[in-house]
Amino acid sequence: MTDSHSLSELVEIAKRAARTAGEAVLAIYDSGDYKAYDKADDSPVTTADYRANEIIMDILQQETPDIPIMSEETDNGDLASRQHWTRYWLIDPIDGTQEFIARSGDFAVNIALIENNQPVIGVIYWPPGETLYSAVLGQGAFKECPMEQRQIHVRDFDDPNEDVVMLAISRRQSRDKVMSRMNEDRIYQSVPLGSCSLKSCFIAEGKADLFLRIGVTGEWDTGAAQCIVNEAGGKIFSAEFDPLTYNQRDILTNPDFVVTGDQRVNWQGIVNYHKGKST
Repeated sequence: MTDSHSLSELVEIAKRAARTAGEAVLAIYDSGDYKAYDKADDSPVTTADYRANEIIMDILQQETPDIPIMSEETDNGDLASRQHWTRYWLIDPIDGTQEFIARSGDFAVNIALIENNQPVIGVIYWPPGETLYSAVLGQGAFKECPMEQRQIHVRDFDDPNEDVVMLAISRRQSRDKVMSRMNEDRIYQSVPLGSCSLKSCFIAEGKADLFLRIGVTGEWDTGAAQCIVNEAGGKIFSAEFDPLTYNQRDILTNPDFVVTGDQRVNWQGIVNYHKGKST
């Protein structure tokens, strides 16, 4: 039975699934042999997304057959059909499909385990860099790549009130749109990057401090990242600084959200979410 699996065992299963899918995705990426489509919401999807989804689903269903799976690339039903889930896998086969198509290399495989509506395992694999980020609730966050294996932590500010804020900015999002919502009294250094989850991982390992996401995302975009960022000493909130929710609404889209590093910083004084909105 799956209940016999500890979180430490389950994270290893998730790591293997993420690496296996990531290796297949990278082979497709390198070959350029894939097809791209537009989904009903106009977001892109490719045959590489579908292949990664198939690989992850196969491994998780074989290793943990009693744990339900929610994926960006499957029909997840309505809330009534899944609200009784106390534990489930939450996956995004390729986070950063636009980056995959644009050939920036900024794409990742996301796998989270949600228990009682909160992420307790997070695994994010970046195939081009052979880099895996992972975390288990209460056990810290870690980075594994060919050059290093270490525990990671958000960057500690020398002066939480004055230090330059390293702001992770999407390659596909207007910098002005994000900056219009930032406190003008602080100094910012831009860190351009692709997928949402990789920007979150940069914050978790201290390469950036703040990421404001404006635009449509799904719960699978934040589940794994939230566990990793939390265990590294940061936090992910809605842009209103309310908690994100998992499997508690019919729709699985997130509100705009913010990823924050050093928690001694007054992030609510820095991110003025409504400031840049037209009335």
